Amino acid sequence: MTKIEGYACSCCGHYHEELPRSYGTPAPVYYYYIDPEEREDKFELSDDLCVMDNEHFFIRGCIEIPILGTEEHFIWGVWVSLNEANFNKVKEYWDKQEQLEPMFGWLSTELSCYPDTVNLKAMTHFRPDGIRPFIELEPTDHPLAVEFREGITLERVKEIAEYYCGTQDN
Repeated sequence: MTKIEGYACSCCGHYHEELPRSYGTPAPVYYYYIDPEEREDKFELSDDLCVMDNEHFFIRGCIEIPILGTEEHFIWGVWVSLNEANFNKVKEYWDKQEQLEPMFGWLSTELSCYPDTVNLKAMTHFRPDGIRPFIELEPTDHPLAVEFREGITLERVKEIAEYYCGTQDN
């Protein structure tokens, strides 16, 4: 197996001791569509759950993509919509999520290094011990779904790191 080491970034010109293997966003994409002054009135947002206008419900989870030739995964921290009944069930079983069946939702995170990722079909799989849910993407030909199924190379992980170099939304 290949060991993941640092890399020389072509974006900033610096050598980074570690290759970033996870990125995420603190809120669903719709949060950023709203003027900052209005967000507090429209959203209830925590690290793991979000409600928009008391009618749209989201949970934070992880898309885990195998890094080929390693035992590591690249992780996207993403938000997925849930219907109200499922959202309430998640809240009810918060401390025992592993008892929940997988739930359907729509990806609600924009990953700008891919074509439009908002509204890709996804299944939320719950895990024990407070580990964020595992997000499974529908097997389509969307580049993110292909990488999810087939894995990515270390070179692709470097490309993503360089793409997000210096940005605040990672």
